[in-house]
Amino acid sequence: MGSDGSDRSIWLFATGYFLAYAPYTALTKTVTSGELTGVPTLGGMRILPWSTIASMVAMLVFLTVKGYWRFASRRSFWGVELPSPTKFTLVSGLATAAIIATTTLSYTLAGNSILVMMLFMRGGVLVLAPIVDLLSKRKVRWQAWLALGLSLIALTLGLSGGSASVDFAGATIVTIYLAAYFARLRLMSGKAKSSDRDLGRKFFVEEQMVATPAIVLFLVVVAVLGLNSTGLEVRQGFYDLGGLRGAGAVVFIGLLSQGTGVFGALVLLDGRENAFCVPVNRASSVLAGIAASLGLWIVGLGKPVSAAELAGALLLVIAIVLLALVGRGSAKPA
Repeated sequence: MGSDGSDRSIWLFATGYFLAYAPYTALTKTVTSGELTGVPTLGGMRILPWSTIASMVAMLVFLTVKGYWRFASRRSFWGVELPSPTKFTLVSGLATAAIIATTTLSYTLAGNSILVMMLFMRGGVLVLAPIVDLLSKRKVRWQAWLALGLSLIALTLGLSGGSASVDFAGATIVTIYLAAYFARLRLMSGKAKSSDRDLGRKFFVEEQMVATPAIVLFLVVVAVLGLNSTGLEVRQGFYDLGGLRGAGAVVFIGLLSQGTGVFGALVLLDGRENAFCVPVNRASSVLAGIAASLGLWIVGLGKPVSAAELAGALLLVIAIVLLALVGRGSAKPA
């Protein structure tokens, strides 16, 4: 959270992101597809309530243990000074909430390949990185545009595989995910990405304190209203997860989700330009997706990874390397 070009902590954060993301992806996919022994099939909306509550609790514990509450803005409520977000971190927190929810749902859709969803979602954010840099008046060199071309080719290759299909629900999830990421990166670039570590910590704490509570509140409203089958499924998720094993799996998904949220945010809040930070973040998630897909296939719980998907992922990693090379060094406006 804030660095100069020599700070290597971003690579530790990226490693943590990978270690949380790979099991999070695999466990979400197996729980929602009914392939995990001893755990009933749980739909995507059904796992959201308690996985999000687990994420929220983990967030509160993390910020408390690290002593990060001291970096947050303060407001007086009935004479008591409490941590409070600014209007910018409130919006970023709500965008993060949308990212968390759509990420979980993206791996629960039947017939949608893990790698294809990741190529769209992760590749899409990769494309957004230099665009946000341009809007933030940061220099983007020709190598970055070359990497964008490779990313688009990667997306095309990913769609060429036999199992590579994205239905309307998948497309909707991708659209919301990318819109939320665009808003979040713009706010980070303008309000937090600098060499001032405390400024990055302030943004991090205020964003985190909004994100998961916002999702929990939304899910409570949906469950109470119960207007359609989705609302009823969310309501069921609050009281029926198919026994202790199902509940344990869902809570673990939530803890892993919060791990990805923490490490992912720390990577993005590095003081260098988005053309550096976003590729590092995306590299971790793409490699985690590949590891999850291969792992599920090896243990007989998933489909083989197609050559087209692997080729697309490889091109995306090459693009990530190119952008990382472009983005090395301190972030300076153009």
